Amino acid sequence: MTEKRIVMDVLRGETVFPPPIWMMRQAGRYLPEYRETRARAGSFLDLCYNPDLAVEVTLQPIRRFGFDASILFSDILVVPHALGRDLRFEEGRGPLMTPIEPDEIERLKGAGFHDHLAPVYETVRRLRSELPAATTLLGFCGAPWTVATYMIAGHGTPDQAPGRLFGYRHPESLRELLETLADRSADYLIRQIDAGADAVQIFDSWSGVLDEACFEAYCIEPVARMVKRVRAVHPKTPIIGFPKGAGTLYGSYRSKTGVDALGLDWSVPWSQALSLQAEGAVQGNLDPLRLVAGGKALEDGVAAILRRLGDGPLVFNLGHGITPEAPIAHVEAMVRMVREAR
Repeated sequence: MTEKRIVMDVLRGETVFPPPIWMMRQAGRYLPEYRETRARAGSFLDLCYNPDLAVEVTLQPIRRFGFDASILFSDILVVPHALGRDLRFEEGRGPLMTPIEPDEIERLKGAGFHDHLAPVYETVRRLRSELPAATTLLGFCGAPWTVATYMIAGHGTPDQAPGRLFGYRHPESLRELLETLADRSADYLIRQIDAGADAVQIFDSWSGVLDEACFEAYCIEPVARMVKRVRAVHPKTPIIGFPKGAGTLYGSYRSKTGVDALGLDWSVPWSQALSLQAEGAVQGNLDPLRLVAGGKALEDGVAAILRRLGDGPLVFNLGHGITPEAPIAHVEAMVRMVREAR
């Protein structure tokens, strides 16, 4: 018999207490074993496309902390890379790409897309066979808007002004880009599920920079398109949406995209979080800096989430990814606080 995967129970609307726990970016630079593996890989992209090493770094936090879910180690920008765009990562600068022009969007290639991403699918297959039976395996991708912002600017920016200006100046081109990314990203998620992912998460890290009309057009509509496409093939696979910074628009995002669970950032007030939880599972929403600080700040943050949201379907997580500065001892303490909660 397969051991019970409690993350899956919660994503389908059940209440489990203490809640299951994992962390966004749980395989990363805060772990010495990750830094050693990353050094062996040669480059960040080589690490993403090497199934041996990608499996290893994905398993590292599971071995160390015993999280209830493991998330595929990769990067959101492998999708435009697979569509023929250049991509490199520089230390201290992050991802760098040649900014896309409006007349280049129709030339984004579909041929060879899945061949390019075959190492990722192989990583998923190996993970499902190597993970503990009770550990949920999560696939993921970036949301079309967030991926598009990097393609347009060529790098990360504080407020994604290049992407927003592109949308105002070239609305039809941005719509075409978002639809292309939505369809190819959905296909990418479908292949991850085919390979063994139990559930998938869509990261929209830059949804919080948009006004309401642009949020509807750039965030909700493309993700709804993705959810429909994934559900046509895998109707029972839970989908987590994480529109970071969506604020009062979280509710419309859930109802209009049809995601099963919502990732909440740390700015969401308790009254809103409870209202969202009444509609289905929520995930989050500890401030990652409480994990860095440790001590009373961490204790108070964990206790508040468990007290306020523990009576409904909750996956305990951070409100964004763990930072490299987070001490391992603080992660151990957080896991212990959640697991020992009464």
